Amino acid sequence: MPYIDTKARERVNNGGQPETPGELNYAITKLVDEYLIRKGAIRYTHLNEVIGAIECAKLELYRRIAAPYEDQKIIEAGDVYHSLEVGK
Repeated sequence: MPYIDTKARERVNNGGQPETPGELNYAITKLVDEYLIRKGAIRYTHLNEVIGAIECAKLELYRRIAAPYEDQKIIEAGDVYHSLEVGK
């Protein structure tokens, strides 16, 4: 949730880097809110732009960072999806 304490808000608002998931959520929320303010009145198209950008950023993070990490962990620890072997 983006609801962090006042001290953390001041630090992030003054250019400090987010240090917790809540602070990261707050920083993203502030960025989105400022974008929507610049767009003017709330419109479906503006909300769709923001949601689309967030979704694409999420997917790219997963594709580039999370999936290769998970692939390495499969090599190190072994796969848990034995259903992939059925029918081979």
